[in-house]
Amino acid sequence: MIAKITYFGVSICLLLGFLVIVVIGGQLMATGNGLAIGMGVAAEVLVVLGAWFLWKTYRFGRRSAALARALEAEGGLPVDELKRSAGGRIDRNSADAVFARRQAETERTPEDWRAWFRLAVAYADARDTPRARKAMQHAIKLHDGPGRGARGAPTAG
Repeated sequence: MIAKITYFGVSICLLLGFLVIVVIGGQLMATGNGLAIGMGVAAEVLVVLGAWFLWKTYRFGRRSAALARALEAEGGLPVDELKRSAGGRIDRNSADAVFARRQAETERTPEDWRAWFRLAVAYADARDTPRARKAMQHAIKLHDGPGRGARGAPTAG
């Protein structure tokens, strides 16, 4: 829940910042000065890129949360079986063992989104965020299937 509140707060701040940048960019373009116009256009382009990135991040979070809910409904969410030290740090051998099981499961059933979801969790537990994100994106792709939209509904065409 804290992560959702933090994401919401940061998103609001970004959107307010985007608004300020759009206004200033418009003022720069209205000056008629070539350099100022260029800076204004660059500011507007940065806002578009930032808004696109924010949207993609939001959509990824919603879609991965939907997979987590679906897996939870099936009783297939991975349980936290990692051993931790007294300070709360994850035991490396424990993480390696869990990761090996998740990787083997994914290799046995490469078309199962559930296996890829659990592998993504194992990567995240190992603090390998880029691979965790790629595995989760693959799980989402498998869940949605070919010719299906973000919600899993068939697309027209």
